[in-house]
Amino acid sequence: MKAIPVVRILAALFALLVVLAAATAAAPVSAPGWQAVWATGTQRPGDNSFVPNWSMAGFGNQSVRQVIRVSDGGTQLRVRLSNQFGTKPLQVTGATVARSAGGAAVHPDSLRQLLIGSESAFRIAPGTTAVTDPIAMPVDPLELLTVTLFFADPTGPGTYHAQVLGTSYLAWGDHRSDAAPTAFTVTSSSYYYLAAVETQQLRPRPSGVALLGDSLTEGVGSTMDAHHTYPEILAESLVAQGKPRPILNLGIGGNCVTADSQWMGESAISRFRRDVLDQPGVGAVVILEGINDIWLGGGNLATGGPGPGVSAEQLIAGYRSLIALARTAGIRVIGATIPPAAGSTFGDGDRVRYDDREGVRRAVNAWIRTSGEYDAVVDSAAVLADPADPERLAPAFDSGDHLHLRDAGYVALAAAVAAVLD
Repeated sequence: MKAIPVVRILAALFALLVVLAAATAAAPVSAPGWQAVWATGTQRPGDNSFVPNWSMAGFGNQSVRQVIRVSDGGTQLRVRLSNQFGTKPLQVTGATVARSAGGAAVHPDSLRQLLIGSESAFRIAPGTTAVTDPIAMPVDPLELLTVTLFFADPTGPGTYHAQVLGTSYLAWGDHRSDAAPTAFTVTSSSYYYLAAVETQQLRPRPSGVALLGDSLTEGVGSTMDAHHTYPEILAESLVAQGKPRPILNLGIGGNCVTADSQWMGESAISRFRRDVLDQPGVGAVVILEGINDIWLGGGNLATGGPGPGVSAEQLIAGYRSLIALARTAGIRVIGATIPPAAGSTFGDGDRVRYDDREGVRRAVNAWIRTSGEYDAVVDSAAVLADPADPERLAPAFDSGDHLHLRDAGYVALAAAVAAVLD
């Protein structure tokens, strides 16, 4: 009897494992390989932001330490760094990753050098991203990691993410391998050059979910450094159920579906491929945005001020573009209705304009609910509205500005999204 090669036996066992996992998993399964387990939407540098930041000044002879929490684990890790909006090559003198010990402190035995092409110093061309070499660093779902970048030479203005509901840290000199937080004396609530963290597992696991949106997805109004954004609460709930899954927060404050902006990010249409489709392992996307189009769109946000707002037909055309992009890539697309904003800066002032804009919101929400063009719908407007006044957020969910949510509101939103995931 002819012996069967060991390679063929292993291949057959691997195929059987994939089939069994696909049959038993509650969510669509990705084959073993790299998956993004944390990501953020990148933006052009600019002083015109909701929060002070270092993006225009850039860095020189400085170390930037940034803390992130992964939504899922893995046996190996790599980091994606972005020079998407840089105008010259980004020279990284050195970089490390470590397990967080709280604040700017890290566990010294977990420090690992990040390399590209086996080199500790590397250059990233303008308009591109780069992925570090894989390192053997097992991580668990919801684990806090720090990435520290040291720039010996001036970087110039840098690619960043403006609003982070967490703290980043700055030190002068090379402190990428410091375990103690002592040197990191200045803080920021933005990310710099970080685009994603990816992990690899040897077994199949559920496909990732990209959460595309504006400040509600970003988490504005939630408690700082408490991980109470709706994407993080969603990830926590899945872990608590024993079903960890990559969940990616791709919200950008002020973002529009249809219009690019210098300080509110490229439109959802413009950034969809980079922020959603290019993430390894993503199998579904949740789209929760449109309020900024309704109130601010229709003008030239890229170079000027807010416009009069778009029509329902214009916004629906934008959603259809996103749906088409997702479907072409084989990604399940979930639409979320737009929550109310009465009493906010959007809803104050001219009553005639408010009624017109509220009419657009209602028309768009009716289309989201009834058109059948999404694979599933999250009725976030109904979940978050005050039952006594559906044009306002429920007081228990309102952060106080009548537009963004407090922690309880993000818990409710996460539960609504969880209910429609496979």
